[in-house]
Amino acid sequence: MLFLVFQLGADRYAFNTAQVAEVLPLVGITPIPQAPAGVAGLFNHHGSPVPVIDLSELTLGRPAERRLNTRIVLVHYADRQGTLRLLGLIAERASEVVRHEPGDFVSSGVVNPRTSCLGPVVTDARGLIQWIDVGTLLSPAVRDVLFDPPDQSPDESDVLREEEVEP
Repeated sequence: MLFLVFQLGADRYAFNTAQVAEVLPLVGITPIPQAPAGVAGLFNHHGSPVPVIDLSELTLGRPAERRLNTRIVLVHYADRQGTLRLLGLIAERASEVVRHEPGDFVSSGVVNPRTSCLGPVVTDARGLIQWIDVGTLLSPAVRDVLFDPPDQSPDESDVLREEEVEP
């Protein structure tokens, strides 16, 4: 199985490449006003808006450093209905792919409900790599902000009539 390795601070993490749709250079991102922590904004991908999470902001409380190897990793992410949607993840030093079997990874022995996306670890010559489960990366509240299905067009009761608006 192939894993895309990236860094958060000095530590290495990995995504299963089966979850990765594409790895892109860091492009311009339009912020979303009042977005939850870690939500960097939106970017245009082939004519469609894609939400973007800054993994460094989400986990370390600081924005990702803008480097040549800071990338937007487009992943397949299941919304509330289970529909796969594209989600952009800003990841520093996302330029290495490694091969490991799932059985090579072992439990870290640490359980933290606030970081439920962190999975087992594998060790190589440079240290630990921790597997991140894309499917559990976002809290349900953040997931629903980014992927809530659009409401139907407003019904008549939602539209202010001209005579109801005071001058």
